[in-house]
Amino acid sequence: MMDTMSYLSISALLGLLPSVVYAYRAPHGTKTLFWIFMVVAISGTGVLTASAFSEGWRTGFAPTLWATITATLLIYLPVALCFREGNKLAAGLLPYLIVLAVLATIWQNQPEKPFLTDAPSIWVILHIAFSVTTYAVLTLAAIAGFAAFIQERSLKTKQQTFLNTAFPTLSASEEMEARLLQYCAVVLGVGLLTGIAVQFLQTGSVFEISHKVLLSVITFIIVLALLIARKVSGLRGQKAARLALLAYLMLTLAYPGVKFVTDVLVV
Repeated sequence: MMDTMSYLSISALLGLLPSVVYAYRAPHGTKTLFWIFMVVAISGTGVLTASAFSEGWRTGFAPTLWATITATLLIYLPVALCFREGNKLAAGLLPYLIVLAVLATIWQNQPEKPFLTDAPSIWVILHIAFSVTTYAVLTLAAIAGFAAFIQERSLKTKQQTFLNTAFPTLSASEEMEARLLQYCAVVLGVGLLTGIAVQFLQTGSVFEISHKVLLSVITFIIVLALLIARKVSGLRGQKAARLALLAYLMLTLAYPGVKFVTDVLVV
């Protein structure tokens, strides 16, 4: 018999589906339906996340994924509202979030480790907030980079697919990718600083090497290098998209990847 969290997980997962169908079936349709479906998606994941974390921060793989999905959707709202063709980024974003939601639903009842820290709560809250925000922003940047990759390849091969219609144009994708990477660099930089503060308050050591720290620093270096290359040499298109996706891979390994290993594989 399913518990409440299992029902909420399935409901949240189903709530994501209308947005995906709309993104591909009506890419040029009215934005009113787009916003209605986005409200449905955020309501489902938001209620689940609020319920999961009602008694404090949880460290499990599934709660981490749901928090990531909700944060990404919330940050996507101003992107869809303010950026040219930002609403069409949903065609790449929503299918990916559905994959994460499926994984979270599968491991919904996986045992998790207690959240233990000696650092003051304000520093821990700040570090968690910046970490989740960083991953959400870089997710959007990676999706924009992927859209740019698809559009540029289509121009070179002169072959159109349904993705070309559903995704933003090449110029719109590159514009979103560049701006989101700038935001990511700032948020990730602050996140690393708050992580150092938490580490110092816990152990008295400013810097302690771990898989998460190392991969996060590598991500920061890749993002900065990509931004500099765009500014200096005008790096664009598929090459820039590959670097953005590489940065996202590094951060994925650092954040949910480490959670998966410690909470699912090593039990």
